[in-house]
Amino acid sequence: MAIRKEGAFFEIVLPNGKFSYGRILPKANYAFYDIYENQRITDIEKIQAKEILFIISVYKFAITKGRWKQIGSKELESKLQVLPLKFIEDKLHPGHFEIYNSNTGETEPVTKDKCLGLERAAVWEPEHVEERIIDHFEQRPNKWVEQLKLK
Repeated sequence: MAIRKEGAFFEIVLPNGKFSYGRILPKANYAFYDIYENQRITDIEKIQAKEILFIISVYKFAITKGRWKQIGSKELESKLQVLPLKFIEDKLHPGHFEIYNSNTGETEPVTKDKCLGLERAAVWEPEHVEERIIDHFEQRPNKWVEQLKLK
């Protein structure tokens, strides 16, 4: 069983045979790079130079059970040490929204408009992340992103 190492880069072999890459961030968060290649990339500097598509929380077994293989590690650059805010939408109390700060674990009530553009506070299954990556690059809507969108 692999240990989840903060700062590690990991390789995702997508179901369609292409390769994508991510980075392990603090507190169950992962960054996913703008990479969708036919060939493996072994140079983590090339991976690190790419833009980040999104940052979300993913179940740790994606790494610990070896679905996504760690391929190298570097100290996190400052921009990745501060996690993005996420939103919470209370299904039991329609119209009630909160901002969740992944860095501190604190929540704060907000209006719906303050949630625009943020990811929903959720933990993703690795296979759903893989579908999201493929759908992004194949330019089609992703059912998981659609389900989690602000309502």
